Amino acid sequence: MVEGSMTQGAGQGPAVERTATVRDFRVPAYVHETGPYAHSMHPGDVAPPSEASHPEGYTPTQRDLPVINRGDTVQVTVDPASVPAPQPATGPGPLYVVGDVHGYLDELVAALQEQDLIDSAGQWRAGPARLWFLGDFTDRGPDGIGVIDLVMRLSAEAAAAGGYCKALMGNHELLLLGAKRFGDTPVNSGAGTATFQAAWLLNGGQKTDMDRLQDHHLQWMARLDAVEAVDDHLLLHSDTTAYLDYGRSIEEVNDTVRETLTRNDADEVWDLFRKLTKRFSFRDEGGAEAVRSLLDTYGGTRVVHGHSPIPYLLGEVGSEDGEDDNGPVVEGPHVYAEGLAIAMDGGVTMDGKLLVQQLPLAQ
Repeated sequence: MVEGSMTQGAGQGPAVERTATVRDFRVPAYVHETGPYAHSMHPGDVAPPSEASHPEGYTPTQRDLPVINRGDTVQVTVDPASVPAPQPATGPGPLYVVGDVHGYLDELVAALQEQDLIDSAGQWRAGPARLWFLGDFTDRGPDGIGVIDLVMRLSAEAAAAGGYCKALMGNHELLLLGAKRFGDTPVNSGAGTATFQAAWLLNGGQKTDMDRLQDHHLQWMARLDAVEAVDDHLLLHSDTTAYLDYGRSIEEVNDTVRETLTRNDADEVWDLFRKLTKRFSFRDEGGAEAVRSLLDTYGGTRVVHGHSPIPYLLGEVGSEDGEDDNGPVVEGPHVYAEGLAIAMDGGVTMDGKLLVQQLPLAQ
């Protein structure tokens, strides 16, 4: 069993006659107060143009609207399709976070649709909204690769719409990377010899995910950040202070994690996996101080994490592998540790709820 884990460019061409533009517009003769239309008219009366009043060679265009007396207005019918879309308000869009998904693609799609982040076809519809996944996309559930494919596609669609969709590194991303890279290569687990392959299978690894895993999935996972600060929220996957072992700033932590994966040393990657699998640092006595140690180091006023299912944090009975027929009741995120921590793993693997939540939480 894993330590601290419950489960396992323009040339110049010939001169051409320039087409008139709005700025080149010549006012027709009938606009001047001479000729047959200089007499006063009642407000709202329109002065129609006369053929004799046009300059020689003049050809009327759609821009030559009828002229009316000063102080009047013109009602113009506009094709709605030609009206530009409203521009988004300045500043960032609303912030959402997603808890552990663990291969439950259908549940993820339903939760994102419920928050109006994607449409019925699964396309991004949230404009400038910002969406963060807190890690753990695969294992235990039926379609981890489908989940990763969806998150990668939404990242592109959100960026094109002025928002973003980003993700953090979870311990199960490390586990899947390790199983693919190192397989049955023995590693020093601290409690004897272990292998990534065995640990992956023990912790819900799915053969269908491994069979569909491609290089672009591996590259995407290996480049994920471990920690991020957004709107005074410190986002991370695991409820542990082990991140402090990897740097005293968010940038340093993320660089250290990526460098560890780049070196591709099985024991180093295992140690990283082991540390980010630890949990419950914020739950018990001294939990608030543990949260403060992270906030004081990396900034923010609240930690938002996944990893530990809310039923376990509450001490409720349940199995992360879904063996308990009586699933836990999870209504939303769990705020604890003197209000300094927000847990987002709703326990979807144990018939709980896959959580997608807008931040900040309503008071």
